[in-house]
Parts: sequence; structure tokens; C-alpha cells
Amino acid sequence: MVPRPRPRGDGGAQPVRRRSGSPTGGLTVAGGARVVASGWGWRHAGRKAWAVAELSFDIEAGERVLVLGASGAGKSTLLAGIAGLLGGDDEGETTGELRIDGVDARSARGRSGLVLQDPDAAAVFSRVGDDVAFGCENLGIEREEIWRRVRRSLDAVGLGVDLDRRTAELSGGEKQRLAIAGVLAMEPRVILLDEPTANLDPAGVLDVRDAIERTVVREGTTLVVVEHRTEIWADLMTRVIVLDPSGGVLADGEPDAVFAQEGDRLAAAGVWVPRHPIGMPLALDAPAGAVVLEADGLAIGRPGAPVVRSAIDLSIPQGHATVVVGPNGAGKSTLALTLAGLIPEREGLLTGAPSLAGRRGQRPAQWSSRELLTRIGTVFQDPEHQFITATVRDELAVGPKALGLGPAETEERVDALLAALGLGALALANPFTLSGGQKRRLSVGTVLASRPAVMVLDEPTFGQDRVSWIRLVELLRAEVAAGTTVVAVTHDAGVVAHLGESVVELTGASQGVALRGRAA
Repeated sequence: MVPRPRPRGDGGAQPVRRRSGSPTGGLTVAGGARVVASGWGWRHAGRKAWAVAELSFDIEAGERVLVLGASGAGKSTLLAGIAGLLGGDDEGETTGELRIDGVDARSARGRSGLVLQDPDAAAVFSRVGDDVAFGCENLGIEREEIWRRVRRSLDAVGLGVDLDRRTAELSGGEKQRLAIAGVLAMEPRVILLDEPTANLDPAGVLDVRDAIERTVVREGTTLVVVEHRTEIWADLMTRVIVLDPSGGVLADGEPDAVFAQEGDRLAAAGVWVPRHPIGMPLALDAPAGAVVLEADGLAIGRPGAPVVRSAIDLSIPQGHATVVVGPNGAGKSTLALTLAGLIPEREGLLTGAPSLAGRRGQRPAQWSSRELLTRIGTVFQDPEHQFITATVRDELAVGPKALGLGPAETEERVDALLAALGLGALALANPFTLSGGQKRRLSVGTVLASRPAVMVLDEPTFGQDRVSWIRLVELLRAEVAAGTTVVAVTHDAGVVAHLGESVVELTGASQGVALRGRAA
């Protein structure tokens, strides 16, 4: 195990309330808190395996810790434990101790602020300003100070929207910034970030990283970050703790030393080690064949919401991998839902190839759910929005059963997907109890099980460790090689590089799309 460093700066000093006008841009931040785990573990109710087991560490006040580990190693569970959000005996079983400044974490909830992995789960109020103010109101802060904090926190994370903007109208990435702003406004002594940049465009990633540096790092607040994008955070952190899925800590120390000495072993265990090669061929420009979906003068928008993009002319080649990129709020997810036939065109026309057409014609928005099942399968940005059964195995069997397949063929498809997606040990688990990365793989699996002609995937690699990412991208490449059409909305540069045979870019403008080749 790599020796861990002492925290930089005055992290061991007593917490001091900072005044406005500090180098953080005006946010007032108390000092950090100490977090100690002693043989701590947690097992969810109804599960045989422990989510986390035998964890022991001592995070000193002011340390900045990057928590890594394979998908399902218990990283999110650890953050929930530090935040005091794991419940009583009806929710699970705990062992050992987890303390903040010597107080049991469940009794010290006001000292920590957690940004959840799922930004939709964090929004409480319908308006942006009210949502950021919520935590401050619960702390009894004076009204004038609350609204100063709200505006400063929104500025810090680069969310430039009106305070009256409806939270439901924000994109996934904008909701993530909103959640971070709400935590920063509370000025906790421990800030816990669970995959804080997973749904952000590249500019948004830098905004969030810089906001954390300005408002947290320089003020001595204890920071604990769970993130697969290690290269973004490594140089800001004083320490890396790698969780072992079988229990305990796999590595612990200063980031550069850990990655240099343990890089190969950690990469094999699923950790994204900075600058460690993936070893997968790049996607190549592929000649476009027949068109499977075509948009002509298309305008898109969610039902009841304004049009977010118009004048879209786009052809999706059959048996081809197309990736859709662009900044948060540009309409990528809305375009994906429209291409998938799940929301109607606002203007213009979207048509499927004659080979897909049925008695309802060629417009996907007019097809029934059964007709869509084998024609266009969709993976939503939030995987939980498509789970309908009580076990992973049953979830994968929904599509085959709807197609009328017999028990033997259904079981064969399900078993193959459980193995391919690394979910075999979780076949009887409730989908809603999986880790974020496991939920994402399951959601992709539910579409693969129906073997549709076209797959529309919104952020298909969200939350994946290195091993599961490679497995998932190779699986999608194999689908394309077999003739399936894949359309993937993504902020993941690796997906663009290794999957995308063509790239559709949605710019900040509200009209049209740009097509660019692999060389760009």
C-alpha cells in the first residue's frame, strides 16, 4: 500500500468561518471536518453480499480525497454513509463505526453535503432559485444571506439561468450543476461529490472542477469525490483511496505515487488510471449505406415545453454507429427521444426506412410500443425510468417475453446478456438497488434483449469503470458489425473515438446540426 501524505495547507487547524470577499469569489466556507471509518460496512436489506465491508481509514480535516474502485465496489454507499443517509434496521445492516469529528455520521448530517449520482433525485423545488435555497433555509440562515449565497453558488458552477427557471426544464447536465450549487450554498464542512461531472459537456466539466477549486479547496473544506474521470481531479487531490470490491482498501496514498506504483494492477481491477491505454481500435470512417431514419426540416421539443431546436436535416445510416455530441442544453436527449419515436415532431418530418414501416406508416412517432420493440430500442438518460420488474433477470426478460419467445429462448438470451454485461451475480437483485454503473449496463441490456434494428442510447457508458466500459463498448461495436444501427448521445470522448463512425454535433445555436467526419 502506498504511504498516504499529510494534507496540504492548514487542513488540521480548527475550523474558521471565512468572511465574504475571500479568494473564493465571496462564498463563505467553514473549515473541514475529520472523517474516520473503523471496520465499517453496510449491507442493503434483502442482499446477501455486503455493499461495503471492513473499511478503515482516517481522512483528516481539509484533505481532498478521490475515492476509486470498480463498478459496484461500494463507492456511492460510502458517500451515503458519510452523509448519514443510510437508514435503520429496515433498510440494511451496519458494522463498525463511521464518524465525523468523533460523532456518528448519522448524527452529524448538518456537517456534510452530498451531490447524488442521479441529478434528478436531487431537485426538490420546481424553481431553480428555491431549489438552491432549500438547504440554507433548513439551516436557519437569514433570508438576505440565503439569496446572496444562491446567486454566488450558481455563478460558481456556471449555471446562468433565471432564478425562476423551472428545474424540470433543465438538461441532465444543468441539473447536475444545480445540485452542486445547492451544496455549495450550504457551506458544509465535508463536501461529498458522487460522479459530479458524469452528465456534463467538456466545458461544464471544467466549470465544475474550477468551482470546487475556488470555493472548497482553498478554504480547507474536506472534499471526498467519487469519479471515474480520474484525470480531471487527480492534480487537485491530496489522496486517493481505492476500494476493494471484496472488502477493505486496495490502495491508499498520494495520487501520483498510487498511479505510478499500482497503475497496472488498478487498471486490471477496473480503475481509470490516468494516461493508461485502453487497447481498443479506433472507430474508422465507414461509408454510409442505406438510410434507416431521416429528418427533414425537423423541430424538436418535449410535450408542453418550447421547441429547443429546429431546421434539422439529418440522415442516420443503416448498420452504422452515429454519435451525437454538443453542450448541455443543446437538445441532444430531446433529439434522441424524437429519433426513437417516443415524442412527436414539433415541425417537419421524421421517417423510418420502408423496411421498418408497418400498417401505421413510416413515422416512428405513430408506431405502437410493440412495433417499436423490434424496430427502435431506447436507453434513457436515467436508467431507472425504464425498470419495471423486481429482479435483474426479469428485467432482461421483459422484451423477449413481449416478442412471444418461449421460455428456453428467453432464458438463453437473458443468460448470455447477464454474462456479457457482468451482471450474473446480481441476477436476482432488485434493479433499483444496483450501483449507478450496474443500472446503466442493465438498461442497455434490456434493449439488447429485444434485438431491435435501431438502438438509440443516451449516455450509454455513464458510471462505468474501465473494465465494464471496455466490455460495453466492445458489445456495441459487435452489434454494429452484425448490422444493428446505433445512435449514441454522449459526452464521453472515448465513445466518440472508439464507437462513432460518424459524428453529429449540436452547437449552441438553436437551429440545425453539424456533420463532421472522424478526422475532425
